[in-house]
Amino acid sequence: MEITTDDYRIYFEEANKTLYFRGFLRLEGMKEYQPIMNTMLEILADCSELIINLEGLEFLNSSGISMLSMFVMKVRSKEGASLAFRGSKNILWQTKSLRNLQRLMPGLTLEFI
Repeated sequence: MEITTDDYRIYFEEANKTLYFRGFLRLEGMKEYQPIMNTMLEILADCSELIINLEGLEFLNSSGISMLSMFVMKVRSKEGASLAFRGSKNILWQTKSLRNLQRLMPGLTLEFI
């Protein structure tokens, strides 16, 4: 699974159960984020453990953060599901926004590199 544009790249590596986000994600509203959300939900349907690696995602707008929040809530309702986010401590939006996701799902693992 891969989504590639001039601004961003999203791809899944099944071997390490990691979904990578790279670049700048600034889509307009939840409607434009829906294909990404659908892809994330498809991956979740096939594996109960998922790592979302955002280390290379330099920018994510508020609609993108809302999409991640909605995804976390869906994972929370899936019995036996495990979710982790890996971010960069050098990207300000990640250190602030990812901690808020942990409030939605206390079992969520956060790692900043």
